[in-house]
Amino acid sequence: MMIFVDSNIPMYLVGAPHPHKHEAERLLEAAISAGERLVTDAEVFQEILHRYSAIHRLDAVSPTFETLLNIVDEVFSISLADIQRAREILLAGAERISARDALHVAIMERERVVQIMTFDTGFDHIAQVERLRT
Repeated sequence: MMIFVDSNIPMYLVGAPHPHKHEAERLLEAAISAGERLVTDAEVFQEILHRYSAIHRLDAVSPTFETLLNIVDEVFSISLADIQRAREILLAGAERISARDALHVAIMERERVVQIMTFDTGFDHIAQVERLRT
């Protein structure tokens, strides 16, 4: 079994004190203790770049990248087919998620990943995805 790690997990781990910081730590500890294979995609790294650039916190980019790279076993690439599938997901009425999250869902489908570690509740509206909670 694989678990997809979304961008907010390493961002909470690296960031200032926040209730989600401890939840992220617990989720990771449980997955690692269970021997789960943790994965992500290249878009997650782009989200980290985008967010920290937008809030003028470039000092947090490298620690967050390193944290994520130390957590995951594999980073999936993004193909044109993934982007086309993300478009289909959005056009099929999944407007409760962002285009970025639709791309994650497309890659999760391709790689047969059904669980995601995230605080983004938009994934709760995707039938084939189970959002992990503490």
